[in-house]
Amino acid sequence: MYNSKITGLGYYVPDNIVTNNDLSKFMDTNDEWIQERTGIKERRWIKEGSEDTSAVMGAKASRIAIERAGLQPKDIDFIVFATLSPDYYFPGCGVQIQEMLGLRTVGALDIRNQCSGFVYAMSVADQFIKTGMYKNVLVIGSEFHSGGLDKTTRGRGVSVIFGDGAGAAVLSRTEDNSKGILSTHLHSEGKHAEELTVLAPSIRHWVPKLLEENDENDESYFPYMNGTFVFKHAVVRFSQAIDEGLKANNLDVSDINMLIPHQANLRITQFIQKKFKLSDDQVHSNIQKYGNTTAASVIIALTEAWELGKIKDGDLVVLAAFGSGFTWGSVIIRW
Repeated sequence: MYNSKITGLGYYVPDNIVTNNDLSKFMDTNDEWIQERTGIKERRWIKEGSEDTSAVMGAKASRIAIERAGLQPKDIDFIVFATLSPDYYFPGCGVQIQEMLGLRTVGALDIRNQCSGFVYAMSVADQFIKTGMYKNVLVIGSEFHSGGLDKTTRGRGVSVIFGDGAGAAVLSRTEDNSKGILSTHLHSEGKHAEELTVLAPSIRHWVPKLLEENDENDESYFPYMNGTFVFKHAVVRFSQAIDEGLKANNLDVSDINMLIPHQANLRITQFIQKKFKLSDDQVHSNIQKYGNTTAASVIIALTEAWELGKIKDGDLVVLAAFGSGFTWGSVIIRW
């Protein structure tokens, strides 16, 4: 039976750094308030007029990952692209990647699972490889949040959290079942869908209605989050996803060498770290400088941890995410 392993990693973030003090110039907030609630000090936002979009950033990260995998674009057999902020309502960003990278006419799949998007995307790619259908799958998480945020005091509870960026991984076939992705675990609970959502535009609230209303004060156009409710569910589901993955592989918390959690909120990560009694060396967080990049956060953090030498051959690496939907999941990897 085939197994899949990560052979290449890459990430890209815009050059434009937006600090908490920068935000205080156009909304009623301050550095202390933001850091206390989220742990975030700064984030990257695409500058107006930049060429960057979710697809463009995804392509930039992908080129790095493909090169590090020792492959050429022609070697990629399939694309899985995770984002909540596609360049178009349709088509999805996956087909744009096929064109931007000059790939063969390979299949392209788009995943809309928000903060859990990259974990879901890895699971899909893993199964395509394990069944023998594909040899090299390009998996991307990319987000262009800043163009759709309410950058006023009204929206500060959400807008201070999110940043722009992209990451990519190449999953390749291997016959060594002792390394690579050991298992993936996915869940959802749709009854809480509207606790973290954008209500419009949607098919129920489509263009003619938006044009008729033309109401710049309609909050449904911007992301809504019931922060306290989401936090309470996140800490529970993060723990369950990690426990489930370890149990499925007859592993213990003490076996974890590196936990890469979705960078939702530093307070959530600290809660999980304390609960599992993990040291600072066993958890990688970068929300302080990038904010929450949703589907891109896990892959950016994974790539960064690897670049810093925090992940070594033979290490047990756990990816875990929770987000809108609600959706959550984990990926257990032997590096």
